[in-house]
Amino acid sequence: MRYGLVVFLLLTISACVVSNKISSVTETAGQIPGRIQCELYDSGGEGVAYHDSDSINNGSGKLNPINGNPLHEFRMGEGVDISYTKTSGVDDNRYNIVAPDSNQLYVGWTTPGEWINYTIPVMETGLYKIAIMYTANGDGGISFDIDKKHLTGELLLTSTHIDKDTIAWRQWHHWNKIDSLTQVDLSKGTHQLKLHIVRNGQMNFDYLEFTRIGKSTVIK
Repeated sequence: MRYGLVVFLLLTISACVVSNKISSVTETAGQIPGRIQCELYDSGGEGVAYHDSDSINNGSGKLNPINGNPLHEFRMGEGVDISYTKTSGVDDNRYNIVAPDSNQLYVGWTTPGEWINYTIPVMETGLYKIAIMYTANGDGGISFDIDKKHLTGELLLTSTHIDKDTIAWRQWHHWNKIDSLTQVDLSKGTHQLKLHIVRNGQMNFDYLEFTRIGKSTVIK
């Protein structure tokens, strides 16, 4: 009887661990029109869902220690680096250009050459503007592909580094939102969107936002 109980408990614990792992990496990033949460990228790992310069999540489980807090441990076994917006003067400081919401997961520790995939449903064909909530330690550049084809060229993310912030590590940790990086034509259906880090790196990405502004200029 004791052997059977032990086996049952082990199987139950194992099932819970697998279930928690799956639910943490298969949440939908969002849809278009709407916001895409940058930390909710595709599943599949290095070379499939993303390419990262190392295999360590420098935020989840490292900067933010393992302590049972889901914000500290989100996707901590994967290479994309993830942290979250903190209070007490960290991300809610007075030098923000646009104030972020607190306790929001974001992608950080970015370097040129890295990329992240998002499988996203587009609900309506049309012309969309792309917005981004971000920080940047110096001017940086990103670009997008759609279904493995170029969607945009390099898009400038202007620096949010502020020298007058007396806390050195926080000098570039000031948030801003660009309401219209560019305009793109998208067709209705499910697509794979790829975000490329093109230039400079040292950027954090909270979310992308796609807003339909009119009919597509090229897609019928």
